[in-house]
Amino acid sequence: MRYLSNGLNLVTQPIAIILAAGKGTRMKSDLPKVLHSVHGLTLVEHVMNAARSAGVGRMVLVIGHRADDARATLGHHADVDFVLQTEQLGTGHAVQMCEQHLAAHDGQVLVLAGDTPLLQGASLARLLEEQRTENAACVVGTAVTDANEGLGRIVRDAAGEFVRIVEQKDASPEIAAIREINTGCYVFNSRDLASALKELRADNEQAEYYLTDCAAILRRQGKRVVASPSLDIEEAMGVNTPDQLADVERILSSAA
Repeated sequence: MRYLSNGLNLVTQPIAIILAAGKGTRMKSDLPKVLHSVHGLTLVEHVMNAARSAGVGRMVLVIGHRADDARATLGHHADVDFVLQTEQLGTGHAVQMCEQHLAAHDGQVLVLAGDTPLLQGASLARLLEEQRTENAACVVGTAVTDANEGLGRIVRDAAGEFVRIVEQKDASPEIAAIREINTGCYVFNSRDLASALKELRADNEQAEYYLTDCAAILRRQGKRVVASPSLDIEEAMGVNTPDQLADVERILSSAA
C-alpha cells in the first residue's frame, strides 16, 4: 500500500470515472437519463457492473441533473463516490471535476459514459490490458462500423498509429468515409490525464471542454496514444430516447 504525503492511501487498482450528469431531454422525462431502468437495473448500474468485472476497484460518478435522486438511487453501492458537476460544460469539464480523486490515484483510469448499458467487462479489460502492455498515456476504445453517421472518426497515419479524433461536423469527405469510430471509452494513466486536463480549452462553437481533446494534447506532448478496436459497435450504443431504451431491453432479454 502506498500513501500520500497527508497520510491518505494512494489507490493503485484501476478506477472508473462514469459520466452521469446529463438531463437526457430526449427521454421525455425529468428523471436523469442514467437512472432509467432496463432489464432490472438502471442504465448506469449496467455500466458499473461492466467496470467491476473488468477489475475496477472504485468508481466516481459525475452527477448533475437531480443529483439528489442519483445519490438516493445509487448511494447503496459501497464502491461509488459522487462528484457534482453543477454546470454542463462538456465531457472534459466533467472529468476535471474529479481532480481530487485523480490526485489520490496512481494508475489506470477508465472513463465511461453512464448511458451505455451494453458495455462488456471483457472489452474494458482488453482496453486496460492494452494500456498496460503499451505503457500508453491514453487508449481510445474504438469500433468499426458502416453505421458511422454522427460519430467521431479515428484518423491514423500511414503506419497505423493514432493521429486524432475528428467529429462528423468537422470531417472532410475522405475522413467521413472512415469506418473506425470513437466509442467514448478511454483508459488513461492518471498522471497523464491530470496533466492533459489542465491544458483543455473551450475554444469551440459550443464553448465546452471536450475529453477527446486530451488524446490530442497527450500526443502533442510526445506521449503514446493508442486507438484500440476492442469493442463491438453495439457496446457503444448510448440510450438517448425511449425507443433506444426499448431496443436495449430487447437485446438484454434475448441474451439472458
